[in-house]
Amino acid sequence: MCTYARRNTRFFIMNAKHILLVITLLFSAVASVAQVKITGKVVDEKGEPIEFASVKIAGTAIGVNTDTKGHYEISAPTRDTVMVVFSCLGYSTVRRQLLKPTGTVSINPKLYSSSVELQGVQVTEFRKQTNTLQSVDIESMKMTPSASGNGVEAIIATQAGVSSKNEMSSQYMVRGGSYDENSVYINGIEVHRPQLVTSGQQEGLSVINPDMVRSVSFSTGGFNAEYSDKMSSVLDITYKEPEAFEGAISASMQGGSLALGTSSKKFSMLHGVRYKRNSALLGSTDTKGEYDPQYFDYQTHIVLKPTDKFKVSFLGNVALNDYKFIPKNRETSFGTSTDAKSFLVYFDGQEHDKFQTFFGALSLNYKPNKGNDFSLIASAYQTNELVAYDIHGEYWLDQAGGSSEGNRGELGVGKYHEHARNRLRINVWNIGFKGNTSISHNNFSYGFNYRRDDIYERSREWQWRDSAGYSLPHYPEEVNVIYSMASKNDIRTSRFAGFLQDTYKLYMGNGILSVNAGVRVSYWDFNKETLFSPRFSVGYVPARNTRLTLRLAGGIYYQAPFYKEYRIQKVDSVGNSYIALNRDIKSQRSTQIILGGDYTFRAMDRPFKFTTELYYKKIDNLNSYEVDNLKVVYAGNNDGKGYIAGIDMKLFGQFVEGTDSWISFSLMKTSETQKGVKVPMPTDQRYSLAIFFTDYFPKIPRLKFSLKGVLSAGLPTSAPNCTRSEGYFRQPAYKRVDVGLSYALVDREHRPSSGFLSKFKSIWLGVDVFNLLDISNVSSYYWITDIHNYQWAVPNYLTRRQISARLSLTF
Repeated sequence: MCTYARRNTRFFIMNAKHILLVITLLFSAVASVAQVKITGKVVDEKGEPIEFASVKIAGTAIGVNTDTKGHYEISAPTRDTVMVVFSCLGYSTVRRQLLKPTGTVSINPKLYSSSVELQGVQVTEFRKQTNTLQSVDIESMKMTPSASGNGVEAIIATQAGVSSKNEMSSQYMVRGGSYDENSVYINGIEVHRPQLVTSGQQEGLSVINPDMVRSVSFSTGGFNAEYSDKMSSVLDITYKEPEAFEGAISASMQGGSLALGTSSKKFSMLHGVRYKRNSALLGSTDTKGEYDPQYFDYQTHIVLKPTDKFKVSFLGNVALNDYKFIPKNRETSFGTSTDAKSFLVYFDGQEHDKFQTFFGALSLNYKPNKGNDFSLIASAYQTNELVAYDIHGEYWLDQAGGSSEGNRGELGVGKYHEHARNRLRINVWNIGFKGNTSISHNNFSYGFNYRRDDIYERSREWQWRDSAGYSLPHYPEEVNVIYSMASKNDIRTSRFAGFLQDTYKLYMGNGILSVNAGVRVSYWDFNKETLFSPRFSVGYVPARNTRLTLRLAGGIYYQAPFYKEYRIQKVDSVGNSYIALNRDIKSQRSTQIILGGDYTFRAMDRPFKFTTELYYKKIDNLNSYEVDNLKVVYAGNNDGKGYIAGIDMKLFGQFVEGTDSWISFSLMKTSETQKGVKVPMPTDQRYSLAIFFTDYFPKIPRLKFSLKGVLSAGLPTSAPNCTRSEGYFRQPAYKRVDVGLSYALVDREHRPSSGFLSKFKSIWLGVDVFNLLDISNVSSYYWITDIHNYQWAVPNYLTRRQISARLSLTF
């Protein structure tokens, strides 16, 4: 019995040893499987990092997401073949195959967005936006019909909350703000616009050259503390750094452009030249005459990288805009079918305006390591502006149709003479420092800036009116002008500004949280004013529903006055008007709160994104103003307060498979207390609908169609030298549709492998129809005053239907 027990015990012990040996061998085999570490950075076609991109090992459950700078790190068992799959919402999927990988392997894939990919690529969703700065698709810009030729601003004008009332201009209003409340940055440097421009035909070319643009970001409010003291929006442009020799040529009936770039290992340069002459477009307005506009623009972007840590870049711009006009006659019909009127004018005289802009910026960038980079920036800007006209006219205002009383005939007859000699020279010098430091999940940005303004103005303008043989205002023993203004000012001021902000991103179990908080401090020695501008934004992507992105932003924003905002009109002892500078002016203050979000979904097996934002702005120290075409006339003092509230909605997606389109709709209400009376602000656009639609013909895939449509409410306006508190009316709604057809002789899918055409990346032939429906939109009014001081508002109409052909090539 004992012997049997001892034998069984030895048997179990020996089996246990064998089992342990087998288990040990199994664990050793598993542990001995080699691991490969795969690291790298995921970027888009512009070289920008893609955050939240998915990196997976095919056939396994192993996967990670890229961080906020596009970096990733993943480990997997090595095999004969390891397939790594890179994907992101809104980008094509990229696969990389590794053969018997060992140790550490680096893969830095480039993902292309749906708008520039080959046919057959399926896009599932869109890139997440966790802050208030949205990326704008620049590929859409290339096929967008634009009467002004300014492609970037034409796309911006179709975004939710943005309004443009003049197709010849690059200027726009955002969420109830004026044209002056929008800041524009190129390569991190703020750029300026001419100050004396009052109409689209004077403006010429935009400061942004579309052929040189690499990326566009835009914010309609709630932007970070790094951006300057403007209340409404930020347009942040980054120019290209060519990787090899490249070029672009475009020509149309309005002008042409040429961009050339080249690159070596440590040096790259990009040059752009544009010329515009849109006399045919201007000839479609009611005022006939000899239009001779000539607009020229040259820009350069030069980058030198002596080492991996140092970069020196230069941005330069020369813009010469020359506008000549000899008017002959004008005939305008307006009113209603039962109360139609006709306004006929014969002119004598001419207008000659010059706007010359020179800009240069030098940037020194030092990046000692992955977590730090520092920049020293110096820039200089000069604008020389001259507006000169002497125009005499004789007019007849007639009742063109039967009124309710059946009367017909002459309503007014008279003469007028308008004179101006306005000269303005502005020099702006900037020197500043910017830095970024990353510590764990925090990215700190900081900087300071010194700016010097040197302004010289000599202006003199007056208007003489005669009605029925009497000069206005009528005094029996005197001849008077109805309006006069003189300005003689020289001023030199200094501005100091600094900012500090932190961007914190945290990957939590229940979602991804992104927080940006910062403060901007500035001082202006002209009025001894110090401003504190705290700002924040929060973005959240819940893990339970990654199709949803929520955003909250706000802060206190200021509109630091530039020259024309603190000019105030006064009257001397003999009754002559002159311009003085208000040293007691304060910056307008806007306290903002913005709540919004995105929701992505699929319909018709195509991706869509619906965006909604609610906003409220409380405005104090309001510097009231009136808008006349593109001219903003300020009161020059802080005489009011008000608010702006509204909702913006945008549906973006592939309404047609393979092409991006969008619809935006906005509702807004504004209120301003002016002289104790509550009135709408001059930018009170109660509703706006914008459509950008692209399509292609299935049987002719090389032929593409694009449509840009706008319908927006009319703005409040008042008579000259009057304010809205004394009375106002609304202009008619702005309605316009532009369409374009483009045919690809050469593109990504249709590029010959040999011959002359193989040297080109793309060749497009196009035809654009501006104002397809031939609608007469009103830009402003010409006011007729009779001897009884009764005023008639004669509309100044914008351009009518025009057809233009274009050719564009890239190589």
